[in-house]
Amino acid sequence: MEPLDVARLVAGPALLVVGAELLVRGSARLAAAVGLSPLVIGLTVVSYGTGAPELAVSLSAAWADRGDIALGNVIGSNILNVLLVLGITAIVAPLVVQRRLVQSEVPFMIGASLLTLAMAADGVLSRIDGAVLVAGVIGFTLVALRLGKRFEAPAEAHVEAPVPIELTMRLIAMVVVGLALLVLGGRWIVDGAVAIARGFGISELVIGLTIVAIGTSLPEVATSLIAAVRGQREIAVGNVIGSNIFNLLAVLGTTVVVVPDGIVVARSALVFDLPVMVAAAAVCLPIFFTHGRIDRWEGGLLLATFAAYLAYLALRGMQHPWLPSFAWAMVTFVLPLAGVALATSVLAYQRAAAAR
Repeated sequence: MEPLDVARLVAGPALLVVGAELLVRGSARLAAAVGLSPLVIGLTVVSYGTGAPELAVSLSAAWADRGDIALGNVIGSNILNVLLVLGITAIVAPLVVQRRLVQSEVPFMIGASLLTLAMAADGVLSRIDGAVLVAGVIGFTLVALRLGKRFEAPAEAHVEAPVPIELTMRLIAMVVVGLALLVLGGRWIVDGAVAIARGFGISELVIGLTIVAIGTSLPEVATSLIAAVRGQREIAVGNVIGSNIFNLLAVLGTTVVVVPDGIVVARSALVFDLPVMVAAAAVCLPIFFTHGRIDRWEGGLLLATFAAYLAYLALRGMQHPWLPSFAWAMVTFVLPLAGVALATSVLAYQRAAAAR
């Protein structure tokens, strides 16, 4: 283990915390200044900014002919965003979910996940596939901004005096500096962690799904946690949904476009990791639907599911003999029990609504 790798792992999280604090403060105040709701800022500016580490790492990996790391980074980040980021954030502070997320952004995220799985079914993500994904993120951004202006103009925009140009520029600078620190902190963590993991002989796909994905998702973790603690819960939720959409459409799309021969999709990713990513996206719909919030027990359920998935990846990385039994237990017991819990919550909500 090189001293530089250890230094990066130690300094990276500190940069993430400072960068997330600047990003959340600047974005929340900038939202009121330009007439956009915090949710729209979370879905676009914040989520695209915290997705910058994923873009930088996936592009670097693809150019270095490390397609498994590039793909694993996107898949792992999306799984982690829902199961870990939403889970731990909801445990810290139950999250409020706006109705438009259930009606538009979450279905869009599920659709983008299914589209990616369908494109990967032939074992290769081609430049044409990448171009379709990039076009999707452009369309999503335009629609999100338009809907935000139409339906969610914040109250502050109607009661506050116009923000001076000097203050606006300072807020923009705060957002830019925050993003820069997030990108640098995430990159330091990834570089240090990957160097250490390779020393243990772990496969590149598993590295991408775990260490790289966790490292590049730390900005989302830091940003959503700080946003929730500071009461900006719309930013916390919007950051996760927007980041997942950005990862699939912008990060994966751009990466595939710039690689001449596209990215080969490993069979293990096609038959397990991509379906898990789709399932993680789909599970947001019943959770967000009930009561317009993510309760602590639902956050705990997401976190427990992430722990089980992480344990599976660890066993797979080591080619442990317990792997088949663990996979069977997950499919037979863990996932169905989680589904029953969510279904029970939805039914209870519907009955309570009918009683009112």
